[in-house]
Amino acid sequence: MNTYQIILTLAERFGLMVGLVFLFMTIMPVQRMHFTTGDSRLRTGLVTVLFGVLGILGTYTGNAVFDSVANLRAMVVITGGLFGGPVVGIGAGFIAGAHRILMDLNGFSAYPCGIATAIEGLVAGLVALRMGDRAMNWRTGSLLALAGESMHMGLVLLMSRPFADAVALVEIIAPPMILVNAFGAALFVEVINLFSRDRDRRDSLHAQIILDIANMAVSYLRMGLSLETAAATAEIIHSRVGVAAVAITDTRDVLAHVGAGSDHHLPGRAIRTSATREVIETGEPTFLHSSEAIGCNQADCPMTSAIIVPLKKNDEIVGTLKFYGSRKLPLSATLFEVANGLANLFSTQVELEDIQIKEQMLAHAEIRRLHAQINPHFLFNSLNTITSFCRTNSERARELLMDLSLYMRRNLDLSRGFIPLSEELEQVRSYLAIEQARFGERIRVDSDIEDGCETWPIPPLIIQPLVENAIRHGVLGRERGGTVSLRARREDGCLEISVADDGVGMDRETLDRVLSGECADSVTGGIGMRNCLSRLEHIYGRQFSPSVCSTPGEGTTIRFRVPKRA
Repeated sequence: MNTYQIILTLAERFGLMVGLVFLFMTIMPVQRMHFTTGDSRLRTGLVTVLFGVLGILGTYTGNAVFDSVANLRAMVVITGGLFGGPVVGIGAGFIAGAHRILMDLNGFSAYPCGIATAIEGLVAGLVALRMGDRAMNWRTGSLLALAGESMHMGLVLLMSRPFADAVALVEIIAPPMILVNAFGAALFVEVINLFSRDRDRRDSLHAQIILDIANMAVSYLRMGLSLETAAATAEIIHSRVGVAAVAITDTRDVLAHVGAGSDHHLPGRAIRTSATREVIETGEPTFLHSSEAIGCNQADCPMTSAIIVPLKKNDEIVGTLKFYGSRKLPLSATLFEVANGLANLFSTQVELEDIQIKEQMLAHAEIRRLHAQINPHFLFNSLNTITSFCRTNSERARELLMDLSLYMRRNLDLSRGFIPLSEELEQVRSYLAIEQARFGERIRVDSDIEDGCETWPIPPLIIQPLVENAIRHGVLGRERGGTVSLRARREDGCLEISVADDGVGMDRETLDRVLSGECADSVTGGIGMRNCLSRLEHIYGRQFSPSVCSTPGEGTTIRFRVPKRA
């Protein structure tokens, strides 16, 4: 057999080998290896064995020439080394090289061929270690094969005897082995790169689908699993994923079913399929490929395949997400991955519902605590004022008691949530009536409320404590008293409120202590102002935090905005 014939034969068998490798890599267990070897010893071992077996196959696809074999081992072990690094390279080279030696123990060129194969795998692995991801390209593969097979021929000349036979062998097999292995290594590397890119593309597509669905469904799922939220979520998934039907269940009932089979898989009814009940019991996702495996008790159910994945909250199964396929719309492994990704994301959102509820409860409890701190403060001051009038002006005391009664009746009704601005202004008026009765002309009030603001909803007891703070810690600090100015107007979709006084004011250090809460338990330390500011932050967030400006000897101004809400 001459050189030309060897080239043709190796090229033909090389094509069959590449086709076999391509087919092998489409098998699902191989795809799930994710084309990487660095994340576990088991995976590294599996990849090493894979390339070692392919290297043995490269020997068997070769041509027998002069008691030797013109073969395709080099392209396999070099690709393995570039792909997996030194461990895979030397491992695959040792497996394929040892097989070559044992296959023909007393053969003419068994030892140099086996040693050359191991060296080629090791060198390729070291190159991959140095170059990283850049090593996996066709140029590197072909250059290593050219150099490796040239070294291979040198070892044959150096170790094989008789030398004349070695020279004759090299003259025949060197050109075809060097050329075909170089071309084969380049093509083999690109086949693996093709699969890697394809998997990256599919992973990117899966992620895009999942994120798109999550973006639209997250607001529903944060409210928990119910008939309404499940129906909205199932509709979103069905409109974006090519399946016959989408269903969501809790542990007992169907919450939503959109698509084929909706005539008998009815929301609010008990789960019909035995497969769903099994997933709820085991917590393991499943891919079913027949109507019998699904176990629907409806004779004409159109579903022929199903993907069922559990939904969990704090490691406890609370329901399932299901994709159904039909004869026209069969399910695939890709959809199985999408369903698992969505289930994990949905489970996280359902868990966030509990966290959100707890945060709301804590915020509400904090608001009630702050409320309770303010009420005794105002009540104590009011009763002292009224008591002083009982001895001198009983009629005035009666009027003030009515004002206090009106104020307390509204103040104790915390279930109102939000009240119109007009009601809060009534609270302020009741308070001012009591304080002006006590201090007379020392307290002056300037009120400017823009028309149309009276119906704006605000938290109760949010302005009166600021007015009280302005009087007690501002204008009453001066012997001649002062003026409290109250303004309210609409601007940029918000109600802007300001409470200002021309009293004694505060220096920066005192203001910082009040705003930081250091004075929060002190009756004389601005508790009303601090608690009102805390409540506004709790309710509306930091973007609506009030601003406080105070100058010693000139007074204090507090401004805040309240967004519109029902």
